[in-house]
Amino acid sequence: MKYMKLGSKPDTFYTEQAVRSVVSDIPADLIIHVNNTKYQLHKFPLLLKCGLLQRLCSDTEADEQLPVPVALHDIPGGEEAFEICAKFCYGIAISISASNFVLATLAARFLRMTEHVAKANLVSKLDTFFESCVLHGWRDSIAALQAAWRISGWSESRIVQPCVDSIVEKILLPPSQVCWQAAVDFRRFIWRQDLNSLFFCVQVAWSYTYTRPGYAKRPHQSVPKDWWTEDISELDIEVFRSVVSTVRATRMLPSPLIGEALHVYACKHLPDPLYTGGSANGHASQSQSSSFTAAAAAAEEALAKQRRVLETVVTMIPGDVGSVTGRFLLRLLRVANYVGASSSTRAQLIRQAGSQLDEAKAVDLLIPLPSDAQAYDVGAAEAVLEHFLAQFQRPAAPDERRRMSVAMEKVVRIFDEYLKTIALDSEFPIGKFIDLAECLPGIARSDHDGLYRAVDTYLKEHPDLSKADRKRLCRLIDCRKLSPDVRAQAVSNDRMPLRTIVQLLFVEQERTIGAGGSHSVAPPDRASVDAVSRLTATGREDEAAAMDHRSDVHRPRRAGHEERAQGDAAAMTRSLSASTKTAARKDRAVEERGSRLRNK
Repeated sequence: MKYMKLGSKPDTFYTEQAVRSVVSDIPADLIIHVNNTKYQLHKFPLLLKCGLLQRLCSDTEADEQLPVPVALHDIPGGEEAFEICAKFCYGIAISISASNFVLATLAARFLRMTEHVAKANLVSKLDTFFESCVLHGWRDSIAALQAAWRISGWSESRIVQPCVDSIVEKILLPPSQVCWQAAVDFRRFIWRQDLNSLFFCVQVAWSYTYTRPGYAKRPHQSVPKDWWTEDISELDIEVFRSVVSTVRATRMLPSPLIGEALHVYACKHLPDPLYTGGSANGHASQSQSSSFTAAAAAAEEALAKQRRVLETVVTMIPGDVGSVTGRFLLRLLRVANYVGASSSTRAQLIRQAGSQLDEAKAVDLLIPLPSDAQAYDVGAAEAVLEHFLAQFQRPAAPDERRRMSVAMEKVVRIFDEYLKTIALDSEFPIGKFIDLAECLPGIARSDHDGLYRAVDTYLKEHPDLSKADRKRLCRLIDCRKLSPDVRAQAVSNDRMPLRTIVQLLFVEQERTIGAGGSHSVAPPDRASVDAVSRLTATGREDEAAAMDHRSDVHRPRRAGHEERAQGDAAAMTRSLSASTKTAARKDRAVEERGSRLRNK
């Protein structure tokens, strides 16, 4: 960061009994009040440079033997800015940089320290420093812009607008013209004879912030295209919007680069409630002590600021496809839920996130409720999915249809993984879980492996489900769409209802028939029979327990159950064997008829 050194005398300002003064053999003849600070100074050096003090002192009718009192409570920048100007009048050494340039400039203009009052006055020196150094630097322009905005907003257009233009100009430069580090050469300086000042001006090669993980800075490496995004994220949201809007208006940068700037800014100023925890309204009924009231007011103010930042960022998202990622849109939706954003903001985020849902991950659909950070807003996730599915109702070209088909496969995997995560909630109602699972049409899932895992997780986390509920839940699974490995796992799964196990066994037999190319029916293997036997026994115990209205958890098994279960299994085996023999006899009869026809 560049700086300008003015004056050469040592700093002789001191404080005594809450009064600021300067070491001098001459008694103070000027008393200046700035807010809560009193200054005892001298007319000669100050009136020589400050036009405002000349007028105020000339209008004051006071005894020449007494110090003249002057109030400067309205001076921009307060005590800090006034002391910079006062030290300049005394010739005391001061350093001006982008961090204090705005304070000094506003105060100097307020005090009318112009060329009309004295040659080589402070305002002209500051203007030269601003034009030759601040506007030529990257971080200098950002620091000056931020300071000017926080002090005076858009009213100080002589500083704000030139800084905005300077920042935009540098953003639009090709990355090949930007260097990694500032090349500082203090042997090079500018001596302005007309201003009698020494300027240490860096021959510009900008220094900037870039902290992306995994990106190594090498001297021979070209800078990344988004090198500027982190530094401008330091700006207040209104200034940031002005800079980004000006850049977009030039149409010189692609939309994804604008989207990256929005992503960096949002990540810096909008914490993700999924990872930060807490709730927006969780403590509204606590004690109304003074400390709590102050903390609640501060929290509400911070929430209002985050809401303003979010809604501004959302309005700035480019409409081009791919300008921002689906994951970023879902992150903004989580923040919108947390800060209580407007319904129009949430609707826009849901619509845009739905169109890019295939870019997300299952965890991105976990949207905490504003009242309880441990609970999730499944309605918002369902709305996002509905907007994704709505795309398939519109006519599309063949290439677009193929792309959408690939996107559907990704979304199915994402949503089934989301269902598996939701199933871990032991209080999540089964009806809502089934409704969520049925949000995807049956034709969308090419396989049901992910859905099976979600259902199995729900059964595992809800062991007290009734038999009817378990059956209703497992009807979601199409056994024909399970992979062989998952079918084998499901057959031996004690949590699966008997009806589902039987369906799995017959599907396995159908697959065996199709793979062998024969019309004969293969008998079930011993593992399948054992699984059916075990589940049949369990099912009969459940029915007996339901009839007695008693819990079967701590109840001993009734005598004869195992024998009946084994008998049922044997009967099923005999039935399947009989079916096998019947099919074999039919095959032999067909072959004999074919042989007789050939002999004729």
